[in-house]
Amino acid sequence: MAGLGQHITAMVRSHASGDDASFYSVALQVAAREAKAGHHVLANDIKKAVDASREGETAGKITTLAQPRGELAELVEATHPDVRLRELVAPVELTDQIKQVLAEQRQRKNLLEHGFAPAHRLLLEGPPGTGKTMTASVLATELAVPMFTIRLDSLLSKFMGETASKLRLVFDSVAQRRAVYLFDEFDALGADRAGNDVGEARRILNSFLVFLEEASCESLVLAATNHRAILDKALFRRFDAVLTYTLPDARQAAAVIKARLGTLARGTSMAKLGEYTAGLSHAELVKAAETAAKTILMRGETEVQRDDIIAALISRRTASLG
Repeated sequence: MAGLGQHITAMVRSHASGDDASFYSVALQVAAREAKAGHHVLANDIKKAVDASREGETAGKITTLAQPRGELAELVEATHPDVRLRELVAPVELTDQIKQVLAEQRQRKNLLEHGFAPAHRLLLEGPPGTGKTMTASVLATELAVPMFTIRLDSLLSKFMGETASKLRLVFDSVAQRRAVYLFDEFDALGADRAGNDVGEARRILNSFLVFLEEASCESLVLAATNHRAILDKALFRRFDAVLTYTLPDARQAAAVIKARLGTLARGTSMAKLGEYTAGLSHAELVKAAETAAKTILMRGETEVQRDDIIAALISRRTASLG
């Protein structure tokens, strides 16, 4: 019974840590033990249960929201986005880059059979609120996979001294669980460490570069930064593509506002708003549209007027630009 007890203990620990491979391995060891003892029906039942669980896991990883367990749960935030590419307002060049990434991922088996890896390591750079996180959500939605967000600033501060080993856990998951992995606030890790800072920060960055180089192409690894200029130059050649985000022009700004207002703006002219939208990000335009919508709804009206939009934009520019 001592041997069985050890097996049960190992199974509980592997389940708690989210290590499915170890869990199945121990279960099969139990099946082998039972077969050796002559309990063939029980041994076969255990084997069948393991096989069925593995098949269900493989089929479900891509379409269901996989919640991380164990230590990984402390490092990532799991979501299952529902944002389509058509909802992303961006320049044609950027949209084409995203379409290319999606096409390569959908054809990844064909590409791999011919010795080519699909694009799976992306650097997203540009001002705050311009669509970087939304792009990660789009990729997850279009590929029907979960999205795991790793906030590097909290990872670095909470696990000081253990960050490299925690990053290893994340990249192990990249290989084991197909998903979009977004390293948000990448400046916290990727900033150029010039001068005398060759300690922990440099070791962590070097570890990340090694992990990124070896990252499985079954998943997408995205790094989002608001400050490209301060990133270590060694980073850029490790990514398959760099996606650059900019503040929207007048036409794109009008599209963002109209999309957020929906039917509330069905008869409202969005022409010549450029002087009011200049300098505002996509996120700030959405906030302005929401302010205008709430204003008219509280007045008991059902259609936003041009003056309502202009007033909301002026207020938003004052708040964000000073």
